Amino acid sequence: MRNQSGKIGPWLGGMAIGLIISGTFVAGHMFWPGSSTSLTTSAGTTEVVAPKLLAGAGMAIGENTIADIAAKANASVVNIDTRRSVTISDSPFLGMPFGGLEFFFGQGGGMGQYPPQRKMEQRASGSGMIYRQDGYILTNNHVVGTAQNIKVTLADKRSFDGKVVGRDKFTDLAIVKIDATGLPAAKLGTSKNLRPGDWVIAIGSPMGLDHSVTMGIVSALNRSLSEVNEVQLIQTDAAINHGNSGGPLLNIHGEVIGINTAIRPDAQNIGFAIPIDVAKETGDQLLAHGSIPRAYVGIVMQSLDGKLAKALGLPADTKGVIIAKTAEGGPADKAGLEHGDVIQKVDGKPIGSGTEIQDIVRKHKPGETITFLVNRNNNLTSVDVKAGDYPSQDQQE
Repeated sequence: MRNQSGKIGPWLGGMAIGLIISGTFVAGHMFWPGSSTSLTTSAGTTEVVAPKLLAGAGMAIGENTIADIAAKANASVVNIDTRRSVTISDSPFLGMPFGGLEFFFGQGGGMGQYPPQRKMEQRASGSGMIYRQDGYILTNNHVVGTAQNIKVTLADKRSFDGKVVGRDKFTDLAIVKIDATGLPAAKLGTSKNLRPGDWVIAIGSPMGLDHSVTMGIVSALNRSLSEVNEVQLIQTDAAINHGNSGGPLLNIHGEVIGINTAIRPDAQNIGFAIPIDVAKETGDQLLAHGSIPRAYVGIVMQSLDGKLAKALGLPADTKGVIIAKTAEGGPADKAGLEHGDVIQKVDGKPIGSGTEIQDIVRKHKPGETITFLVNRNNNLTSVDVKAGDYPSQDQQE
């Protein structure tokens, strides 16, 4: 399970084209009420009736509802184990404050040689779901991103070697192919009608414990966490942990409405999932083309409020977004956008939030020109930015 504490890149720790949200990402648990109710019938006898909780219009949750949903969905959930070779240093000073002797004498400790290095195998595990019955698995890009070997284990315990056939860092999704047919594909729903408070069920391999089932609710919608991806995410309090990445988030009808992707380890009951409508669109494009071209400008942004506007010498009611940083060598940097510029219009449209800028940029293709109107030192300046390709940088879970 991906979390914000891992480094994503030298300058991608903030938003590439969105708002900065700090913190790292774990969910807690939810207790399911289970007391019984006694009813007296017309015949004078007493029956014990299991409680029913309304889960939606015309539907009630019975004693075995969640177990029945999980039993059906489990067949389409897979465990993904990955391996890769990494090189590490055997320096006895590795991890010492200030870099050990290297701080004082340079690399090699001033002894005329570099610390001995050795290769080791790094293993990780995550989850996924069967996207198509002919062996295509949908998972997170960060689960398989840097893997050299991928093993996919089905619910029936059969294992297959996997190969990445498509990936998209922007949404943090990937398609893995295994040599199998006739598989039980996941039942996909829609994320369009989700509301905070809707019941959800998560299935995956937290901490390597495959096909674990947890339950909770939708806590919120449209969460922006650019450290994870550039998608508006579903927030849930269903208990998810490291290893749940790539597994499905189900509604009470047993339909997949999200792909679990991130947790916050410094909190409880806070997890995030990619909406299934986004995942379906991305998955189909990855199957067709293997990758998706994404327009990219390379700026880290910060919301502009009245206090900050005054500090910049602007009226308190100024609308716009501040450029906190530009990616070195990126499209915005090359075009001349600078730290401290206040973006007020993009392609002639007034801007009030970083999300609005993201939406405009996403409508462009790499190579197209995007016009930014910025307030720089109380002067309006127009800057044309030639959109680049969204950076493809792999990340291991």
